[in-house]
Amino acid sequence: QVQLVESGGGLVQPGGSLRLSCAVSGSSFSFIVMGWYRQAPGKERDLVATITRSGFTRYGDSVKGRFTVSQDLINNTWYLQMNSLKPEDTAVYYCYANVRSVDYWGQGTQVTVSS
Repeated sequence: QVQLVESGGGLVQPGGSLRLSCAVSGSSFSFIVMGWYRQAPGKERDLVATITRSGFTRYGDSVKGRFTVSQDLINNTWYLQMNSLKPEDTAVYYCYANVRSVDYWGQGTQVTVSS
């Protein structure tokens, strides 16, 4: 059984920084795509950032230049470094992975940006 577990969410003031981590357990296969999505109340789940095993990254327009996705392939872990946080970044953040055309999701971690 594959499980993805996020950590690092919390409350931060506007302009602050936060780093999210996602660790996988229960499998030894290699994910093709890893990354992060987020969902604010009443809104759709949107792309934050993804990264392929080769290191190709993609970012949502609203976070480009502020967020950075990275991976540690040896430890099956990936990260989201969030800088210059804005109130509109407030959402539940879900780590994500895909392999063999199957999507895997973490349980979500709350990020709240407020003064």
